[in-house]
Amino acid sequence: MKMMNNNLVQILKQSKNIVFFGGAGVSTESGIPDFRSEEGIYNQKTNNSYSPEEIVSHYFFKRRPKDFYSFYKAKLVHLEAKPNDCHRALVTLEKMGKLSAIITQNIDGLHQAAGSKNVIELHGSVYENYCIKCHKKYDISYILNAKDIPFCSCGKLIRPDIVLYGETLDENVIKQAIEAISSADTLIIGGTSLIVYPAATLVNYFHGKTIVLINKTVTPADEKANLIIHDPIAKVMNSAVTLLLKSTEI
Repeated sequence: MKMMNNNLVQILKQSKNIVFFGGAGVSTESGIPDFRSEEGIYNQKTNNSYSPEEIVSHYFFKRRPKDFYSFYKAKLVHLEAKPNDCHRALVTLEKMGKLSAIITQNIDGLHQAAGSKNVIELHGSVYENYCIKCHKKYDISYILNAKDIPFCSCGKLIRPDIVLYGETLDENVIKQAIEAISSADTLIIGGTSLIVYPAATLVNYFHGKTIVLINKTVTPADEKANLIIHDPIAKVMNSAVTLLLKSTEI
């Protein structure tokens, strides 16, 4: 672990344009469950006969919005969660002028809560909601305080601005992510198994010098990585950035 951390520190020190690409593993240490692990959301029981994957689909949202929101509010909204050491380490790298962008698959808003400025949210955010007809915007408190189904003042259904199963990613968001990755000299991939498509294909646009992969399990991108660390990402990033700061003070 110490050797790998030293290697990561050297990479951070030499990098001028880092992009961080993160997934659910970044937020698990803030108490937010991931999706596919043994205790993840997709392996949890629901109050009906539908699977979690079915419930978070576009088709299910349209057909059974009451059941969708019951699950959504209980399992996907975590306003009590706070940024962890990984989120804070990325803020530090951004303030140092080394990190240019964070690309996240998470919808929890924790990167922004920590203080990161340039966050590209591939799958949207629980904090953004809009009417499916007039597109009037609503905050998360309106959604949580609504009984069963939140409706707009125009009478139509409100939905969270997140990407549901069966929906495509926003083209402008994809473009931003591709531009960020394409211009980076270092790509840090953290807390993601890289099996969710099309998000996972974005790493193919990296043409820089170094790929760092920090994840508890192996991923399809391991063979491309220059440095692989199979440890909790909050611990790894906090340790590396702390050492980086100390080295710049000398």
